[in-house]
Amino acid sequence: MSSQPDHSMLLTRIADALDRLAPPPAPACDWLAHPAYVWTGSAARAVERLDAPALDLLRGIDTQKARVVSNVERLAAGHAAHDMLLWGSRGMGKSAVLRAAIRAAQQAHPGGIALVQVAQEALSGVTALFATLGGINRRFLVFIDDLGFEEDDGSGPRLLRSWLEGGVEARPANVRLAVTSNRRAIVARSMSEQNDPINPRDVVDDRLALADRFGLSIGFHNCDQDAYLAIIEGYAREFGLTWEQNDALEWSRRRGARSGRVAWQYVNELAGRAGKVI
Repeated sequence: MSSQPDHSMLLTRIADALDRLAPPPAPACDWLAHPAYVWTGSAARAVERLDAPALDLLRGIDTQKARVVSNVERLAAGHAAHDMLLWGSRGMGKSAVLRAAIRAAQQAHPGGIALVQVAQEALSGVTALFATLGGINRRFLVFIDDLGFEEDDGSGPRLLRSWLEGGVEARPANVRLAVTSNRRAIVARSMSEQNDPINPRDVVDDRLALADRFGLSIGFHNCDQDAYLAIIEGYAREFGLTWEQNDALEWSRRRGARSGRVAWQYVNELAGRAGKVI
């Protein structure tokens, strides 16, 4: 009798062992079942609950809020809608108003629209995402938060242009892009370009050309003292908190800024002092 091992049986045992070690395949994403998703670059993760403030609590940005809400409502209803660039000061509610507008549209149009958030490091996979979403009978707002390209980054701006310009990689009809950025131009400008004595206006125009491809470009600016206090007043009334103006102003001085985010942080401090959860 031969003492040689049965090679086919050995290979089968090795394959079975490798199958047991390999992680199970990710379940297919149900693009109709959830209010929001996170795109990792190659796959989607469902978000069971969309965390967003009530629209009425977003103060000091009434004009910006109205434009965002109207555009998202159009998209949810299946009407013509714009890609959006929300740019400007940190902490003034750019991403918050997008999430709040989506949630309001979902209440008015159940199942009609979902938010898909994409991190900047996952941008290279957005074309594949568009290919998937284009076959789903639902509207989607693809959301890229805090986007900014460095001066020497050529691939990122090219991708963004291709999605917005209607080429073969453009987003499908049931999808719109929403981008937030601290810079209107999205792409950083070097000091040498800003100081270039040879037609510097052309340099600025070229940088802003990317932003001009969005149907809506909405600026968010630092709030003044009155707006900052009005934001706090709205939150405090909503959550039954007492506060003092001088204390609120001292909080902003210690933070070195007045913004919706700083106002919310102060309200959170008030709630903590009062032993409340908000």
